[in-house]
Amino acid sequence: MDFLEEVPKDFLAPQNAYNTVEGINQGITGLHFTVRNDWYFGEELQDVGTIYKALGTDIAFHGEDPNSTRFLCNYVNYLTPSSEYVREYWNRPYRLIQRVNLLVEGINNADESLLTPEERNAYIAEALFFRAYAYRHLVSFFGDVPVVTEAIDFAKTDFVRDPTSVAYQQMEEDLSFAVEHLPDPGSEKDPGRITKGAAYHLLTEVYLMQHKYTEAVTAATHVINDFGYHLMTERFGSNPDVFGSGDVYSDLFAYGNQNLGENKESIWVLQFEPSTVIGGSNNRWNRAFAPAYFRMGNTPDGKPAFRGELVNGAYTGYSDSLGRGVAWVRPTNFSAYTIWEGNWNNDIRNAKHMIKRDFYYDSPESAFHGQKIDFSKYPASAGRDPIRDTCQYIYPYFIKFADPMHVLDNEATSGNGASYKDVYAMRLAETYLFRAEAYIGLGELDLAKEDINAVRTRSHAKPATTADIDIDYLLDERARELYGEDCRHFVLRRTGKLVERVRKYNNNPLNPGLNIQDYHVLWPIPQEQMDLNIDQQWTQNPGY
Repeated sequence: MDFLEEVPKDFLAPQNAYNTVEGINQGITGLHFTVRNDWYFGEELQDVGTIYKALGTDIAFHGEDPNSTRFLCNYVNYLTPSSEYVREYWNRPYRLIQRVNLLVEGINNADESLLTPEERNAYIAEALFFRAYAYRHLVSFFGDVPVVTEAIDFAKTDFVRDPTSVAYQQMEEDLSFAVEHLPDPGSEKDPGRITKGAAYHLLTEVYLMQHKYTEAVTAATHVINDFGYHLMTERFGSNPDVFGSGDVYSDLFAYGNQNLGENKESIWVLQFEPSTVIGGSNNRWNRAFAPAYFRMGNTPDGKPAFRGELVNGAYTGYSDSLGRGVAWVRPTNFSAYTIWEGNWNNDIRNAKHMIKRDFYYDSPESAFHGQKIDFSKYPASAGRDPIRDTCQYIYPYFIKFADPMHVLDNEATSGNGASYKDVYAMRLAETYLFRAEAYIGLGELDLAKEDINAVRTRSHAKPATTADIDIDYLLDERARELYGEDCRHFVLRRTGKLVERVRKYNNNPLNPGLNIQDYHVLWPIPQEQMDLNIDQQWTQNPGY
């Protein structure tokens, strides 16, 4: 029956895709592509990216419709075993793991003449980084999960949910190999490729998840001391101060500055290219984080509130400095106001060009043209909806996600909420805060204070004192520095603060605290996965 076996000769298949250097490089590119798509709406399932970055935590809620059955507005009705969104949080990392395992198998089987041992190990190391990256996600969200290290090419129905300790051990092994064989920062073949610095940064996080604080300090110190990284303290790169002011923090997020050789804070940057480039793709963070100002209707005297830009002889209703937001991610009062108390005017992360709080009518026909938008000036007959006004239309907008005055396409909608700006996956400020978290775990509060103050000093914030330092202060500082950049769920889970801080700080006006229950620390195993695994019964996570 051997004649029934397909032998690929003129088409790509797992058996022949990685038997050339070009094919291996394509496989590595595919891993990067997968992560970029999963985190930045590549498949148009907006819930995934917005929840990775902010929703369902202490820092943000869904502003477009705070009572939606989507976007984790209500933990009880969102987290069900049959949810298509929960299924995606399971499927996406496992798709990445399968792709890693196929690629590693192909690299190991590639002819010896194609690669030197060093080249082979470097490719494997980059692939294994992504496997650890995926298991970090799975363990955080689901707890015990199957640890799969070989490519699956048959219908397997007897997976075992391994203890988290097995997954952590695998992550440590993968990243230990990575830090040995990946290139040093600056030696990578292309911008965005994985280096030793990124692997040590991820290894630090894996240690923190296990409360291995001494090991986390050691790994973070490698990143901070060994590779030439440093926090940016002087202005650099292109400085498009489109709002009339700027500083070194705003420079970090200016278009084109993420991959610059002079930017020594970048550890790993996800690459975006205009859609005119083959393989190009946008990120939709402007769409996600920006308010839908263009929907607010009229001025108090009944004129259109926003005229917008003149394109092809007509006014669009959109501003090319604000883009086209849809208010998927609205900051909580905690992240928009509370964390800045005591440093409101000096912390550059709260500068007017970094968090836009004041919006102005663009309505030449109105007596209110150019005035600051103030909903208290509307007559009662206007029938304003205060929730839409302050959660969807106008709210503090973190400009780090904008790409102002840089519209490359869709001019009629000011870019349609898309940007081609490269995005940090890892930067050094987080490494300092990782190490501070580890020092807090070790009870070394003076050392934690030094690392936190390294970040605060760059931002002209008042230095913390040793008496200030605890895990909540660290979480507040992460919100100030990294709002929307990290996966807040990972941080709150590993510090044991998810439920407490969501209840305390998430001020969704229709679901305060998002109806989070104690058992929501872990998400349910998708029912589809339990049903398919017919030869090994799984126990559902508690509460579901």
